[in-house]
Amino acid sequence: MIDPLHRWSTIGEKPDYAGLVTFAGSPYTEDAAELAGADVAIVGAPMDDLVSDRPGTCFAPRAIRAASSPSGMHLEAGVDAFSELKVVDFGDAPVMPADARRSHAAIEEVVREVLAAGVMPFVLGGDHSITEPSVRACAAEGGPVGVVHFDTHTDTAEHVFGATRSHGTFMRHLVDGGHVDAPRYVQIGLRGYWPPEEDFAWQAERGITSLFMHDVRDLGMREVVHRALEVVGEGPAYLTVDIDVLDPAFVPDTGTPEPGGLTSAELLWAVREVAARLELVGADLVEVIPTRVGTADYAALVGDRLVREILTGVALRRGGGRAGAREVAAERAPST
Repeated sequence: MIDPLHRWSTIGEKPDYAGLVTFAGSPYTEDAAELAGADVAIVGAPMDDLVSDRPGTCFAPRAIRAASSPSGMHLEAGVDAFSELKVVDFGDAPVMPADARRSHAAIEEVVREVLAAGVMPFVLGGDHSITEPSVRACAAEGGPVGVVHFDTHTDTAEHVFGATRSHGTFMRHLVDGGHVDAPRYVQIGLRGYWPPEEDFAWQAERGITSLFMHDVRDLGMREVVHRALEVVGEGPAYLTVDIDVLDPAFVPDTGTPEPGGLTSAELLWAVREVAARLELVGADLVEVIPTRVGTADYAALVGDRLVREILTGVALRRGGGRAGAREVAAERAPST
């Protein structure tokens, strides 16, 4: 295992722009045997072969790693996730450009290696279709999962531009394949003009819960997350975050932006709360399109912070942080 911080050990901190690029300077390995004792493994899934609009998400795993900064205590939650958890960067799945099936198979295989080691996978996409192989691997390990899905879009379409394999159809495949427990599946942040009514009818028949942006506006973020947590309840759960759930004013660099979305503050709090309250067996962040370098790339920077918030939530659930920090954080949910 490689320690990217080794040469900076005498001064205690590595500049973001120097050294080997791993997530938050985490130790790096591609050997599953070296995952023993880890809590979370970062896995890159750099593919965007199934986008329906703007490409570029294949560059996101590298950009998010480059935008990440050294660990430190979360000032609100009172926990340093990287002190409470052993986080390892497990590198990228060996994707194959222009061959989505083989890329998905490669992603699923790497996620299975992580799960077989008893470690939680956190996958950095990539377009949103990478959630399909990741969830398949999680469900194969422990049965159908509940899902909290932050997104502008449902991604449950039967087809997009006539194609049944797309970043807009994968959730239908997961539900129909029995990998996702539909009554424990909730979407948050939906808005805009797609999908059509028949897709919502398909969802309703299966008991899927949709929480729209007007729900966030009318009820507030705290109540929306509370309702989502009630839907998922006890049991294994998966968290997937499409960065286009944010308003383009905060992150314009994504493939299918839609005005009228969440603020960064709302989403950062919400994902931490979900991770702190649910039994997460896996998570992913998708649809970041980097356009700059390091922390100058706003989409990658927000992506990094979303990963950190989720890891902070996992650490809180496992008992880290100040006493009562989880309850205090819940009370400080952003208002709308």
